[in-house]
Amino acid sequence: MPMTAPEIEKNNIPVDPHWELHPHHVHRLRQSVEPLLLLDVRHEVEWELGKIDGAMLIPLDNLAQRLEELLHWRRKRVVVYCRSGVRSLHATKMLRENGFEMVHSMAGGILAWGELIDPSVAWW
Repeated sequence: MPMTAPEIEKNNIPVDPHWELHPHHVHRLRQSVEPLLLLDVRHEVEWELGKIDGAMLIPLDNLAQRLEELLHWRRKRVVVYCRSGVRSLHATKMLRENGFEMVHSMAGGILAWGELIDPSVAWW
């Protein structure tokens, strides 16, 4: 279920620690020296409206066909995001089923990122 703006504003984002990372946690990971792939699984038109710097775009609809591009990341940290966190959970499950060991969805997606971390990210 997508979050409402007041939930995001209050930083009240529910996180399933087995599957998700809070945007603040992702922000800290991006500032660390640990290798990190930030994978955006939205459609290209959404990507053009706003994205997180340094992210890689592979729309969810194309992910299964493009897994080979990500093989380098199988044993490294991957954080998947979409608009609100639904598609990224599907992508996280797919990646785990294909041997990716350290993959999580970013809870709340780019909606939460824009509200909590970087207000310059357009998320309409």
